[in-house]
Amino acid sequence: FSQETVDNLDKIYKKTFPIEFSWFNKRFPEFFQTAVNGVLIWKPIAAVITLIICVILFYILEPIMFFILRLFQRIFFRKISDGRTMTILHELAKPIVFIVIIRFINKVLPSFQMVKLNALLLTGLRIAETVFWIFVILKLLKVVLNFYHEHNPEEKTKLDRQLAPILNKVLQGIVVLIGFLHILTLFGVDPTTVLAGASIGGVAVAFAAQDSVKNLIGTMVIFLDKPFQLDDWIQFAGVEGSVEKVGFRSTQIRAADTTLFQVPNSKISEADINNKGLRVFRRYTTEVGVRYDTPPDLIEAFIVGIKKLIALHPSTKSQSYNVDLISFGASSLNIMVNVYF
Repeated sequence: FSQETVDNLDKIYKKTFPIEFSWFNKRFPEFFQTAVNGVLIWKPIAAVITLIICVILFYILEPIMFFILRLFQRIFFRKISDGRTMTILHELAKPIVFIVIIRFINKVLPSFQMVKLNALLLTGLRIAETVFWIFVILKLLKVVLNFYHEHNPEEKTKLDRQLAPILNKVLQGIVVLIGFLHILTLFGVDPTTVLAGASIGGVAVAFAAQDSVKNLIGTMVIFLDKPFQLDDWIQFAGVEGSVEKVGFRSTQIRAADTTLFQVPNSKISEADINNKGLRVFRRYTTEVGVRYDTPPDLIEAFIVGIKKLIALHPSTKSQSYNVDLISFGASSLNIMVNVYF
């Protein structure tokens, strides 16, 4: 070894084994220095003691962590205090405490100097820590989603309220994907290789699933442009009905005969949509028949009377209507009534 390495051995040793047990070893009875199958007895005993300490730490830290999270919730999300949020905070406190305990074990475990076993255990702990971090971030997304639902609900449209679950699913997928890539790096895979492989794989998936990508873009267009809201009655490309749900890939439209259309969002985003749900008035046209022996002045009075009814009614468009004698029918004189409600 080079002189530089020899000079830095103490630093390397302290960095590798941050907790020094030599002080304890000198005070332990010689029995603890006995080796069984090449393993000193004090090491498994120390491992059991560490496990007990971890259990005690969990029961101490879990309520403290919940209190801290509750404090943050009151400061930043004070309008949310329902039971569902409290349940999420309880679920969130546990994995955070587990992460703290894993960090504690990562500090203590190398000092047992079980080199071959340590490598395996430390890798397992890093994987567990990554999984717990994924769980924590997913729970935080739930808290933010609850805040989104509860914060100024009167200002949100039905479509806005449906956007939150879809966005939550997208973010969950991204978090899980990043966590999976990180776990791959723990097995010695080069991060650059992982990212390059993910990019190539993403391009391959995009080519293989062009329709899905188009539908995803269509979903984004629908939520950005908002050509309709939930429960609006729309008509386009031979489809007519009430919008029931806007999903990640498609939109469900319920027709008048209760038929359910599942239309890809890419087609909806490109279609000319007639949103009848946004109509201010609805046109109603009918014909009223009067007998042939009705005097002309009485017919004129009848037409004037209908016009007055339309003009005075609070739910009609009084500036636009037509009431006129239009034809001689087979058995009646036909008066057209064209009105907007």
